[in-house]
Amino acid sequence: MKNTEAAKTRRKADLNTPTGLGADATRDITAELNALLADTFALYLKTKNFHWHMSGPRFRDLHLLLDEQATQIFAITDDIAERVRKVGGTTLHSIGHISRLQRLADNDADFVTPQDMLAELRDDTLRYIAFLRETHGVCDEYGDVATASLIENWVDEAERRAWFLFETARES
Repeated sequence: MKNTEAAKTRRKADLNTPTGLGADATRDITAELNALLADTFALYLKTKNFHWHMSGPRFRDLHLLLDEQATQIFAITDDIAERVRKVGGTTLHSIGHISRLQRLADNDADFVTPQDMLAELRDDTLRYIAFLRETHGVCDEYGDVATASLIENWVDEAERRAWFLFETARES
């Protein structure tokens, strides 16, 4: 009997991390970061999709470029989720949760030309940068300098990816 009661108590444990930001800041920053995390996963998966389905005479270079970019994108997912927890919120729980929050569209086409892949990823990356800046604004509003600082680095990294996609897609 004691084990059952102890298990019930553990399941009811509060996940709210103590923070000095306040309830409104926790709510708003958590919402922004969770939407950003959903978009990060969506951009990661689209980049991997295009990496897996690359074809044509520039296959090797483009395949490697997209793999490198996907690795960079995936690398920030844990940082985003951990910031949500550090500011007192809870983060994404499932693929369904991601799909409800993501703002970047999936691409389920059977075939996409390499040129169209690069253009779509560039456009998505530019939208993603805009989402990063919006999230930075919310962090600034509440004085969350730690999250804002991380976002500044993510903007720089995303701008680099957008630049590479733009230059790679140029037609001489």
